[in-house]
Amino acid sequence: MARSLRGEVLNLYKNLLYLGREYPKGADYFRSRLKAAFLKNKDVKDPEKIKQLIARGEFVIKELEALYFLRKYRALKQRYYSDDNK
Repeated sequence: MARSLRGEVLNLYKNLLYLGREYPKGADYFRSRLKAAFLKNKDVKDPEKIKQLIARGEFVIKELEALYFLRKYRALKQRYYSDDNK
């Protein structure tokens, strides 16, 4: 694996670990699944395949961020707006 790709993979792993701290099922659950996913692909040597896997990881980051923003929005909405429909 090229050095630049290795750095990108490590950076992706660190970012995912950081985002996984607030995962709904718990940080330990997220960490174990993340580690398993990275270990499953540890023997990949093709740079194009590695770039595809990095892109997939970045997509997961965007999905996690969207999940957290949605959870935050729902909490704020429940806190400040009452249900008038009931």
